[in-house]
Amino acid sequence: MPVTHPVGSPTVREAPALRRLLPGRRRELTDWRPEDPAFWQAAGARIARRNLLWSVVAEHVGFWVWSLWSVLVLFLGPEYGVDPAGKFLLTALPTALGALLRVPYARAVAVFGGRTWTVVSALLLLVPTVVTAAVLKPGTSYGTLLLTACLAGVGGGNFASSMANINAYYPQALKGWALGVNAGGGNLGVPAVQLAGLAVLATVGAGHPRLLVLLYIPLIVAAAVCAYLRMDDLRVPRPPGQLGALIGWRHTWLISLLYVGTFGSFIGFSFAFGQVLQVQFADEFATPISAAYLTFLGPLLGSLVRPVGGRLADRFGGARVSLGAFAAMAGGALLALAASRAHSLPLFVTAFTALFVLSGLGNGSTYKMIPTLCRTAPDGEARASALIGFAGAVGAFGGVLVNIAFRESFLAVGNGDGAYIAFVAAYVVCAGVTWAAYVRRSALR
Repeated sequence: MPVTHPVGSPTVREAPALRRLLPGRRRELTDWRPEDPAFWQAAGARIARRNLLWSVVAEHVGFWVWSLWSVLVLFLGPEYGVDPAGKFLLTALPTALGALLRVPYARAVAVFGGRTWTVVSALLLLVPTVVTAAVLKPGTSYGTLLLTACLAGVGGGNFASSMANINAYYPQALKGWALGVNAGGGNLGVPAVQLAGLAVLATVGAGHPRLLVLLYIPLIVAAAVCAYLRMDDLRVPRPPGQLGALIGWRHTWLISLLYVGTFGSFIGFSFAFGQVLQVQFADEFATPISAAYLTFLGPLLGSLVRPVGGRLADRFGGARVSLGAFAAMAGGALLALAASRAHSLPLFVTAFTALFVLSGLGNGSTYKMIPTLCRTAPDGEARASALIGFAGAVGAFGGVLVNIAFRESFLAVGNGDGAYIAFVAAYVVCAGVTWAAYVRRSALR
C-alpha cells in the first residue's frame, strides 16, 4: 500500500521517495499526490520537472532511431538497386513496427516503473543502430535492408512508455502542457536526425551513410545513463481486466482515429516528404542533399508547436482545438493538391509546412483529451496511461497509411494527387467525428 504522510511535514520533504537518492540505488516513488497543492509545491513539481527533462531526452533519442530510415533512403543511390516504391516501403516498415510496440511499451511502465523502463528501452536502441552500421553498404540485399529497417521500429515504442510515465506525474490542469512538452521534445528527434543527415551529406557525401548511424551510438548510451542517474520509478496501477475495458470503451476508438489524423500525418509526412520532393519535383531535387535542405523544416515546426497545442487545449478544451486543426488540415491538403497539379514548388512547400504545423497542434490537443476523458472513470490514471499507449499505436499506423498512399499514388499515376485527395477525405472525417462526439452540445451533455 502507498505510504502517506501529513502534507508539509518534514517526512514528506525528506522521505527517500521524494529526495534525490545516491546514483546506483533504487529510486521509487511510493507516495505521489500531484493534485494536492501543498504536496505539489513542496516537492512534486520539482521532481516532475526533473523526470520530464530526462524523459524528453530519452524519447528524443528514440525518435532519432525511429526516423533514421527517412534519411538513410536519401543515401541509397543506384548502386543499392532500390527504386522509389522500394524506398517508401523501407520507411513504412519501421513506422509499423514502432506502432505495434507502443501498447506493450506503455504497459511496461506499470510493470517496471518509469526510470527502469526508460533505461531498458534506451539501451534497446543500440540493436538497430549497430546492425544498420554493420550491413548498410552497396551489395546488401533488399531483404536485408527491409529487416534492418524493421529493427528501427523499437524507437517508436519509446514514445508510448514516456508519455504514460509523464502523464502520471502531473496534475490534471497541467497534463496538456506536460504531455505536449514531452512529446514535442521527442518529436524533435525527427528534424534532428534529418539535420544530421544533411550535415553528413554536405561534408562527406552520400557514400558514407554508416557515419550517420555511428554518430548516435554514444548519444544512446548517454541517454540511458542519464535516465538511470536522474529519473525515478513511478508505477501506474493496473486494475484487473483494464485492457478489456479499454477495448470495449468507445472513446478508445474515437481518440485513436483522431490520433491517426494528427500524429499519423506528422510521422508519415516526416518519413515521406524527402522522397516525395525527389520524385515529384525531380528537376529541382536532382541530388539527395538538395532535398535534405527542406525535409527537416516541417518536422521541426510541427514538434515545436506540439506544446502549444497542449497549452491551448488546457485553456480552451482539447476537442475544440482538434476540430480547428482538422478543418485547417483539410484546407492544407487541398492546397498541396493544387500545388501538385500546378507543379508549383513554393506553394507545395507552403502547404506541407502548414500541414506539419497543424498536425503538431492537433497532436497536443488530442492527447490532452485522453486524461480529460479518463478522469471520471474508476480506474482513471491507469486507463489514461493504457489509452495513451493504445491510441499512440493506432495513430502511428497512420504514418504507415501515409507512406502506402504515396507509394500507390506514384505507382498508379506518377504523382501524389491520389494521396492528397485521400488526405482531404480523412481530415474531413476526423473533423466530423470530433464535432459529433466531443464538441456539439448533445455530445457534451
